[in-house]
Amino acid sequence: MSEIKIKSFFSILISKIIIKLSKTLFKGGTNFPGKVALKIDKNILGIVSKDYKVILVTGTNGKTTTTSMIYNMIKNSNKNVITNNTGANLKPGITSCFIDNFKFKELTSEKYAVIEVDEANLKFITEYIDPKIIIVTNLFRDQLDRYGEVYTTLNKILEGIVKVPHSTLLLNGDESLLGGLKVPNKLVYYGFECSPNKSTTVDINADAKFCKNCKNAYSYDFITYNHLGKYYCESCGYKRPELDYFVTSIENLLASSSTVKINDFEYIINQPGVYNIYNGLCAVATAKLLDIEETVIYDSLKNIESSFGRQESININGKEVKIILVKNPAGYNEALNTVSLDSRKLNLCMLLNDNYADGRDVSWIWDVNFELLSSLDIMNTIVGGNRLYDMGVRLKIAGVDYTKFSMCESYEEILTNIESCEGEIVYVLATYTAMIDFRKFLHSKKFIQKLW
Repeated sequence: MSEIKIKSFFSILISKIIIKLSKTLFKGGTNFPGKVALKIDKNILGIVSKDYKVILVTGTNGKTTTTSMIYNMIKNSNKNVITNNTGANLKPGITSCFIDNFKFKELTSEKYAVIEVDEANLKFITEYIDPKIIIVTNLFRDQLDRYGEVYTTLNKILEGIVKVPHSTLLLNGDESLLGGLKVPNKLVYYGFECSPNKSTTVDINADAKFCKNCKNAYSYDFITYNHLGKYYCESCGYKRPELDYFVTSIENLLASSSTVKINDFEYIINQPGVYNIYNGLCAVATAKLLDIEETVIYDSLKNIESSFGRQESININGKEVKIILVKNPAGYNEALNTVSLDSRKLNLCMLLNDNYADGRDVSWIWDVNFELLSSLDIMNTIVGGNRLYDMGVRLKIAGVDYTKFSMCESYEEILTNIESCEGEIVYVLATYTAMIDFRKFLHSKKFIQKLW
C-alpha cells in the first residue's frame, strides 16, 4: 500500500468513526468529519467520489428542495443514489457525505450522487469531481456581506464551471444572468412559457433588472417572480434562450400543492408556490436527461415530502406548524405569496437571526413585501430570533397589527405562544440558523423525531 493509499485509508476510517460518534452522541455533525478527513488527505474528496455519476445543484434559492426531488426520482427508479440531505453544502459537509457512504469493497452497480453545493464552494468541488450535470437554479441577492451582488455570485459559480467543460449545464432560462454563457459545456434550459400572475412590470426591489450586455432595462412578456421571466432587451436584442423544458400551463395553485403542465404533460407537485414549480420543473428536466421513466417522475413529484425546514409540517398538540426557510427578499416574498393562498385563520411566527450563516446584514428585510400581510386575517404574530426587534419594527411599519404581536426572546416563549394560538395553522418563517435552532428545540421537546 503506497503512502497516498495509506493516508487515504486512515482519512476515511477516522472520518467514519467520527461520523458514527457524531450521529450517536450529537444527533448530527455533518461538517466536522469532513474537515478531519481533508486535514489528513486534502485529495480525499476525489477518491471517495470517483465511481459516482454526480449531479451538482447550486444557485441562490431552491437548492435543497430540488436536490431532494431529484434524489427521490433516482431512488424510486431503483438506482443506487446518495445525497447530502441535511443541506451541509460546503466542501467539508460534501466530503462527509461521500465518506459516510463509502465502501472499502466496491459495488459494481451504477451509482449516483445528487449533491447540493453552496455557490461560492462550487469551484472547490469541481476541483475533484467532474459531474455529469451541474444545475444552477437562480441568482438573487443573498448574504450581501458574503456573496456581494448577484454578478459576483455568478462569477463564483463560473469559476467552478470552467474546470469541468464536459459537464452538462442545466440552467434556469428565466434567469437573465444565465443566458448567453460563453462556456464550452452543453447548455440545457428550463423555464415558464406561461405567466402565473399576468405581470410584465418588474418590482423596484428586483435584482438583475438591467441587461447583462448593454445595461439597458429589460422588458418582459411576463414575469414569474422577482426578475425571473420571459425577458428581452429592446436596446441590444439580448433575450431569453430557447427552452428545452418548460411549464406550458398552471392548472391549479393551492396552499399545499400545484398542478402544472410541463411540455404538455400534467404533473401534481406536492409543494406550494411558484418557486416550487421551478424546483419541480428542474427535477423533471434532470430526470429526463437521466432517462428516468415518466411514471416514476410523476409519482415522485406527487408524493414528494417536505425536506428539513422547507415547507416542513409538524404537529404540535393537534395544531399544524409549517416551517419555511426564508433567507432573502425574493424567497421571502414567494413564501408570503404562498401563505396568502391559505384560506384558514392564520398565525405567523417570524424568526430573524443575523449569525454568519444568515448574513450579518439584516437590512434586506426592508426589501420584503411585508405590506402584503396587512390585508390578511392574521390572528397572532409571534416574533423571535436575535434580531426580533428589527423584525417587529419592520412588520409594524408594514401595517401589520402590532397589538397582536408577541415578542419572544426564547424558544420556550415561542412554543408557549404557538400552543396558545387559536386556529389550525401556524406558519413559521425563519432564517437559516433560527430554523436550525428552533428544530433542535422542537426535537428536544419530542415534537420532531428526526433531527437530521
